[in-house]
Amino acid sequence: MSKQTAIMDGNQAAAYVSYAFTEVAGIFPITPSSPMAEYVDEWAANGKKNLFGQPVQVVEMQSEGGAAGTVHGSLQSGALTTTYTASQGLLLMIPNMYKIAGEMLPGVFHVSARTLSAHALSIFGDHSDVMSVRQTGFSMIASSSPQEVMDLGAVSHLAAIHCRMPVLHFFDGFRTSHEIQKIEALDYEDLRPLVDMDALKAFRKHSLNPEHPSTRGTTVNPDIFFQCREACNGKVAAVPAAVEHYMEEINRITGRNYHLYDYYGAPDAEHVIIVMGSVAETAKETVDYLTAQGRKVGLINVHLYRPFSAEHFLAAVPATCKRIAVMDRTKEPGATGEPLYQDICSIYKEKGIEMEIVGGRYGLSSKDTTPGQILAVYDNLAAEAPKNGFTIGIVDDVTFTSLPLTQEIDTAPEGQTSAEFWGMGSDGTVGANKNSIKIIGHATDLYCQAYFVYDSKKSGGLTQSHLRFGKDPIRSPYLISSADFVACHNPSYVRQYDMVKNLKDGGTFLLNCQWDMDGLEKNLPASMKRSLAAKHARFYIINAIDIARGLGLGNRTNTILQAAFFKLSGVIPVDQAVTEMKEAIYKSYFKKKGQKVVDMNNASIDHGLNELIKVDIPASWATAEDAPKENNAPDFIKEVVSVMNRQEGDVLPVSMMTKYGLEDGTWPAGTSQYEKRGAAVEVPEWDMSRCIQCNQCSLVCPHAAIRPILVDEAEKAAAPDGFATKKALGAGLDKYEYRLQVSPYDCTGCGSCVNVCPAKEKALVMKPLATQLGEGIRWTYAVDKVEVKKDAVSAKSVKTSQFAKPYFEFSGACAGCGETPYIKLVTQLFGERMYIANASGCSSAYGGSTPSSPYCTDKNGHGPAWAMSLFEDNAEYAYGYLLGQDAVRLQLAQAVHTLAERGVAKDACEAYLEKGNDAAQSRAVSDALLAAIAEDASDEAAFIRQNEEFLTKKSVWAFGGDGWAYDIGYGGLDHVLASGKDINVLVLDTEVYSNTGGQASKSTAAAAIAKFAAGGKQTRKKDLGMMAMSYGYVYVAQIAMGADPAQTLKAIREAEAYDGPSLIIAYSPCIEHGMKCGMGLSQAEQKKAVEAGYWHLYRYNPDLKEAGQNPFSLDSKEPTGDFQKFLLGQNRYASLKLSFPDKADALYAKAEQDAKDRLASYQNLTK
Repeated sequence: MSKQTAIMDGNQAAAYVSYAFTEVAGIFPITPSSPMAEYVDEWAANGKKNLFGQPVQVVEMQSEGGAAGTVHGSLQSGALTTTYTASQGLLLMIPNMYKIAGEMLPGVFHVSARTLSAHALSIFGDHSDVMSVRQTGFSMIASSSPQEVMDLGAVSHLAAIHCRMPVLHFFDGFRTSHEIQKIEALDYEDLRPLVDMDALKAFRKHSLNPEHPSTRGTTVNPDIFFQCREACNGKVAAVPAAVEHYMEEINRITGRNYHLYDYYGAPDAEHVIIVMGSVAETAKETVDYLTAQGRKVGLINVHLYRPFSAEHFLAAVPATCKRIAVMDRTKEPGATGEPLYQDICSIYKEKGIEMEIVGGRYGLSSKDTTPGQILAVYDNLAAEAPKNGFTIGIVDDVTFTSLPLTQEIDTAPEGQTSAEFWGMGSDGTVGANKNSIKIIGHATDLYCQAYFVYDSKKSGGLTQSHLRFGKDPIRSPYLISSADFVACHNPSYVRQYDMVKNLKDGGTFLLNCQWDMDGLEKNLPASMKRSLAAKHARFYIINAIDIARGLGLGNRTNTILQAAFFKLSGVIPVDQAVTEMKEAIYKSYFKKKGQKVVDMNNASIDHGLNELIKVDIPASWATAEDAPKENNAPDFIKEVVSVMNRQEGDVLPVSMMTKYGLEDGTWPAGTSQYEKRGAAVEVPEWDMSRCIQCNQCSLVCPHAAIRPILVDEAEKAAAPDGFATKKALGAGLDKYEYRLQVSPYDCTGCGSCVNVCPAKEKALVMKPLATQLGEGIRWTYAVDKVEVKKDAVSAKSVKTSQFAKPYFEFSGACAGCGETPYIKLVTQLFGERMYIANASGCSSAYGGSTPSSPYCTDKNGHGPAWAMSLFEDNAEYAYGYLLGQDAVRLQLAQAVHTLAERGVAKDACEAYLEKGNDAAQSRAVSDALLAAIAEDASDEAAFIRQNEEFLTKKSVWAFGGDGWAYDIGYGGLDHVLASGKDINVLVLDTEVYSNTGGQASKSTAAAAIAKFAAGGKQTRKKDLGMMAMSYGYVYVAQIAMGADPAQTLKAIREAEAYDGPSLIIAYSPCIEHGMKCGMGLSQAEQKKAVEAGYWHLYRYNPDLKEAGQNPFSLDSKEPTGDFQKFLLGQNRYASLKLSFPDKADALYAKAEQDAKDRLASYQNLTK
């Protein structure tokens, strides 16, 4: 073998090895598997050849079901075909998987195993998805590390071809899929002779082809179906030998040693655990620790899960074994045990072999599994009566399944260095650390590992980077708990997280901040000071914030801090690190962002090396104490939310879940208000003298962190110091004083408000966060004590709409997000009576990720009822809301009618029957009805009182992105719109799958480079609005808030008022667009899009048709902007010219012509 060392994660390893054997790839994005398909698409776009001398044909479908259908068809036509998926996506493939296996087709599915949505969605890893397809007939091969993904991925393809049977190759989502390691890449030329060409020829000859036609997919009766199913037994039985054979071939090439079931441990082990996936690496460390102490323990790593070979498995178990613990990374409620456990029990029962076997669960949703937890499993086996059905990694104090963690053990080899970095999403920390690990891996003989932890927020959320490097192979698929180096890249974290906890004694701690020594004394919490002192930390600070801004890098402090890391850690010589960093910067940024960005990053390296300041820790820090603080938050916030926000949620016991009723996925509304992250570097300061009270700043704020406040005399008198106001302007507002209030702790510092301010001299100016913290008290008073002035609220103008309470606040969306202002506005208009069904995607990630719930309630306890089902069924889910509440309301109407006929509260009953469906009057007549029948003892009155929450007219909405509405959910969306029912749909159109990383959707316009369209999208954007208008009875609008706020408001108002289905398509600039102006100008970008003719504004109102008028109104003017200039202002378009200059101009011209054609079709509708 020609040894090729590579730095890659499990996803890239799977993509690399699968590319060799793949002719067609049918794909669809889903976290965490999407990068596999992205690599394949990018390589194909750049002409990389597979073993057959051709680039892979990559096709993105509208859903995983569609991808599986394409894979099935491609296989039937004789092409070696692959797909990549996970979780719910894998489940959507099940029908085709049965067909592919039943028809004995050699496809390979690479799965980054991920949690299935149950009580809640989780993007993280366990085996619940792959265990749900174990019955399909696919062979199933498990890998435990990126190296195994490379090697066993090859085995999977080779065995599939040889056996003419499909294989599902899986590995742990995130823990393996996203763990970067230094591994050996297989040489395609070493793999070429291993392909069974005779089997491949036979597969081609057996394919469907008019030259030798046959009939497949027939309908079979009871006479032969059973027999045909049993006839596959021989093919299935041949799989284990084939897999073992190809493992031996890979062993021969690589020198590694794979078997179907690999034993590791003492040859005379008495206690053995059975595992599958990445935990095998952790278990090996624990076995080494225990065998060094003389304990007779071992483990078996299961590679071939289906078909399970009892013969090979039993041969791997030491003859001395007395007890076995089987560990499953899934839960099957109600079963006698989890799948792997039941398989092992069945083998021993069938063979009549006496063995004491217990089973347990671990690591659901990527719950960290450490050597100490594995030690608890071995201790359980050594107990007099081992616990069965155990769990590790949690505290189950309700059903008492958990094993106690008696000690955590250090299994790191001598000389291994560990580093932990606390960063903020989009600040470049993760990217810099990926580059660092690659630099170290390529420039030295050191082994290296990198793993990244993200919270559920978008850019602006917490990131944690865990880096290890050393002279020995690294087998630790769990988080660092003892670090030589810890860096905090965001100063706001010092009061939120215990970042010193994992620092070794004498370790280095680097803090990025704008503070001098006095600032450190003032801002560092006492607990952090004590920890730094107790651990004798080498403490350094650097002001990368101001350095980055001075260089024009904005908040991208990554390269500065990366340079500082190399200087402080001494892992490689600094001069070598600088050279390698500059090379990595060029590779990372030149094609995507151009030479200017490369130059700025290069310049930042010198600052990172030269502007470090060493801090001598004062002796007083050892005994530092903070002044006590009052905490009036509800118990749920203190006991659950705050613990999770501190990144300490792992310690919460099961009883805390049941105490607050969290077990069914229910989460209290409005918890985001307690986060107070203080994550911005700068926040807006209001200049009262310049303010014209237009409220546009409030309209565009993505996080509802700036609001216009109206106060009466009493409220003004009771206000805290500094609560300056001015006379309110506007009809009917003369009795109020006006104030624009900013929440410094909730603002993300995007600057959207400042940029949109129309005053001649800006009434808002960005100022350092520290100078504005005093506004926190005034904010609390303004939102908690000041009443919303309902007489000032109106949906008729932008200004008056903003006096309404937003029922969506402080979400985890990106700073400057283009989506959330629309959501916020909708909730201001209808929030107290809204149902919201949300498709999974960005809007669900920031709208419903625990512990932050941004949908809140008013003082009456009313607010949006929000829920997410899945990605594909959102419209249907919302339709179910409508049907369900309508069913109850029909019964209520009948009860009210009965009371009216009896003469009971006749006026109130008749008023309700007449006006209960009028949104403007529904609340009043409902309250009047309840008051009128309060003392009535009839069954009808009792039924009304018991179901009072259904009385008022509700507003039912489906929210989601273009990936849902244009692609995977389109069939359902179309059906729901066609129903004619009163349901509202808001499509937040970013023109990519933004949540999964920016893959192309059918909303993506021609010429855009996106993932799965690495060479630029070739086809035009789907016109969802025109398709919906074809029904004639669907209200349709296309809006862009930054281009025309009044049209946005009017369209939303009309859509909700329309008694029928409505569809609003909202242009939403996204961080995935790579806007050169920055996300703070997302509203201005919307305006440019409309002026250039890239996006068009219109409304289609069927009510006008009934009135004899044209239902279509083109609200945007004839384009006057430069279309191509607009495109080149976004890196998704500009990078096409850098990467594929030969076809860029033609695709740009096509994109412009497509936009002109769309406009022409709209103009035709106005005639």
